[in-house]
Amino acid sequence: MPTYLTQHQNRFLEELLDWLRIPSVSADPKFHGDVLRAADFIKDRLLEAGATLVELCPTAGNPIVYGEYMAGPDRPTVLVYGHYDVQPADPYELWTSPPFEPVIKNEKIYARGACDDKGQVYMHVKALEMMLRDGGLGAPCNIKFMFEGEEEIGSDNLGIFVKANKEKLQADVILISDTGILANDVPSIEVGLRGLSYHEVEVTGPNRDLHSGLYGGAVMNPINALCDMISSLHDENRHITIPGFYDNVADLGPAERAELAQAPFSAEAFTQSIGLPAAVGEAGYTTPERTSIRPTLDVNGIWGGYTGEGAKTVIASKAYAKISMR
Repeated sequence: MPTYLTQHQNRFLEELLDWLRIPSVSADPKFHGDVLRAADFIKDRLLEAGATLVELCPTAGNPIVYGEYMAGPDRPTVLVYGHYDVQPADPYELWTSPPFEPVIKNEKIYARGACDDKGQVYMHVKALEMMLRDGGLGAPCNIKFMFEGEEEIGSDNLGIFVKANKEKLQADVILISDTGILANDVPSIEVGLRGLSYHEVEVTGPNRDLHSGLYGGAVMNPINALCDMISSLHDENRHITIPGFYDNVADLGPAERAELAQAPFSAEAFTQSIGLPAAVGEAGYTTPERTSIRPTLDVNGIWGGYTGEGAKTVIASKAYAKISMR
């Protein structure tokens, strides 16, 4: 006998693909209308799934979609968190298919947001629909949904919303499906993540761009200075050199290291998947330790001067970098 899932699987897939076609890039103001469309889309899907209350909650930035299905006051409550905004898709030329035109290959969906985080958000909404529609048994617990539209730009308004709605958001468990897993066939529960500090650095030099043939060798070049600064942020052991950076970082104990070592991990598969001959990182730690609980500092972007086609022998007046620390 066909199940509700098999009967509606094609519809579920088409709806998800439609959502993925909305370029809800929160970092770029030109996509603001699309971000709002993505919020409306998942709000409507929550209503269709059977949520008894759905709200589009305004913030100082992008709205938060809130929904709930209450099974009863004596039931436990699960709060499902997710986000409907996505990262910029640049550089577009590296995509083998348009990032906002989903393509299915080998049973995988290729599109911006497919697994961060629209796919997981949609999975939870459809799970509610199946619980309420498939045989009418209902959900065994109260379920609340909170989907934000600023996760990819720092969640500036999420904390404000949570503090202002403590009673509404009360729950016994918070479920977040926006993390990694050890392997496709290894069930995993993440119990903690590193935080994020994100900065844009600006180095200012002369009062205008200068011709390197006239001024080169006699003035401080902001791009050179920025590169010197960045190269000094790590020592030869790849330790971060910022004073006080490690002051409140607890080191790994033997038990924690032994537990991490038991997790399935293949160094060969790791390097092959990213096209590099070897992994590098902080001396004295394994790759799983470096990528999970050790602090990091990475340059996410650097620019300045002339970057167009051909040559322009300019000494830039300013140089910039975006730096993240976890």
